[in-house]
Formats: sequence, structure tokens, C-alpha cells
Amino acid sequence: MDPIKNKIQNNSKETRQDLIGKILSYSCILLIVLVVLSIFFFVASKGIATFTVNHGNLWTFLTGKTWNPIATDAKGQPEIGALPMIVGSFGVTILAALFATPFAIGTALYMTELASKRGERLLQSVVELLVGIPSVVYGFIGLSVIVPFVRNHFGGSGYGILSGSFVLFVMVLPTITSMTVDSLRSVPRFYKEASLALGATKWQTIYKVILRSATSGILTAIIFGMARAFGEALAVQMVIGNAAVMPKDLLSSSSTLTSILTMGIGNTVMGTVGNNALWSLALVLLLMSLLFNILVRLIGRKGRM
Repeated sequence: MDPIKNKIQNNSKETRQDLIGKILSYSCILLIVLVVLSIFFFVASKGIATFTVNHGNLWTFLTGKTWNPIATDAKGQPEIGALPMIVGSFGVTILAALFATPFAIGTALYMTELASKRGERLLQSVVELLVGIPSVVYGFIGLSVIVPFVRNHFGGSGYGILSGSFVLFVMVLPTITSMTVDSLRSVPRFYKEASLALGATKWQTIYKVILRSATSGILTAIIFGMARAFGEALAVQMVIGNAAVMPKDLLSSSSTLTSILTMGIGNTVMGTVGNNALWSLALVLLLMSLLFNILVRLIGRKGRM
């Protein structure tokens, strides 16, 4: 009886494997959480040093138009006006989303409702190809094609928010398209069947039923695309002009948070005013990423409701 009793009371091999699996899973989750918190703490500690150590003014940082951290104003505070970069980042992001959304929705509708299996696979391959192209390639194409096009047809030097928006439009198009396709495919089939059974045409069904049912998913796709555009650095840096001044229009040279960061972070010394100011820009980028994620969560929750 003892062997049978021991076998019943002791943990089996499968139970031990299950325990080991749980330990590994929770360890990985804990590691990821610690890494994210460490990144946030590191960037935040460096970013707030501009205001706690260098005595910069937060309001001046958010609304000021002069970016020259190594200089001081009449009050002895560093000139860290980040408004031109914030406006530039939001300008290229919103404009790129406005350009990309109609094309993304149209492509997604064609892939899910109109295209044959071969056409759907072909478009899917094209979308995946666009995702795999490096940012520097988009930047070179923008530099050699988009900048001269804008210069010849719209005026100005060709460098500016409009050129950056055209480049980002192509870069965020695959993201918005792929997520929109998933949203359209998640619409229950009986919605479409019920609409057609009631006498609605195919286009009425698409507009009145399918698109409206997938609205939350489409909005989530747009937010994700904007998050991708807001954090893009290299491609935008090559076509926007990188002038840390308030943009007068879409054709004037401007800059974004990421372009100023990538150009300046290697030319400053850790702990100096200029370096801390750049970390403050990085903190703004991090907070905007958190905001985009919160918006996605809220939209997804509303869609489920």
C-alpha cells in the first residue's frame, strides 16, 4: 500500500511541470513590468531635472517658442521653449492620419468585401512589404522624390510639415490598413446577412452596417497609426527641415520632438542643461505614448459596451 499511497500523495511529473511553467511565466511578466517601470523612472528622472536642477520653468517649456538650452533669458532661466517641436510633431501626425485613413479604409473594404482570394492575398503581400521597408529608405525616397515634388508644385524649399506628412502617410498606411481589416472581419456575419435580407444594397450594407459596427476598431487603428507617426524619427528628420522655430505654414521648415532628440542627444554632455532639456522632450514623447495607449483602451472598452 505504501507505494500506492506515496504515488497518490506526491506531486506527479505533470504537476511539477505545470508549476515550473507558471513560475517561468510569472517571472517573465514581472521582468517585463520591471523593465517598463525602470524605463519610465529613468526617463522621468532625467526629464524633470530640467525643472528641479536647472530651474527651468514648466510653462515656458510648454509654451515657449525659443529653443536654445545653453542660453538664458532675462530671468536667468534656460531658453527651453518646446512649443515649435510639439506643434511640428502633432502637425505631421494629424496630417498623416488624415491622408492615410481614407486609403486604409478603402483598401480594407476592398480586401474584405470586394476582392477575390487572389486579389486579397496580393494586397496583403503589398501591405506586409510596406511594413518591412526600413525607415531610412522611406526617408531617402522622401528626400529624392517628395521634397522636389512639394517644392515644384506647392512652393517653398520643399522641406516642411507637408513633406513629413507625405512620408508618414505611406509609413502608417500598413498599420491602419491591417488593423482595419481585422476590425471589419470581426463584424458578425449575420449582421451583413440580415441587412441584405431586408433589401439593402451591398454598398448600403457596407456603409450602414459593416463600417458602423467596426467603428471602434477603426478608431483604434487610427490611434495606433498616429502613435507610430508621433514616434517616428529618422524618416521625418530627413524631410522636415529640422528648424526649431514655430512653423508659419505647412511649407516652412519645422522640426519634431524626435528630430531634435536624434540630432542633439549625441552632441551634449550628460547632466548639462542641454542634455536635460532633451530628456524633457523624451519625457513628453513617453507621456504622449501613454496617452495614445489610454485612448486605445477607452475606445476598445466603449466598443465592447
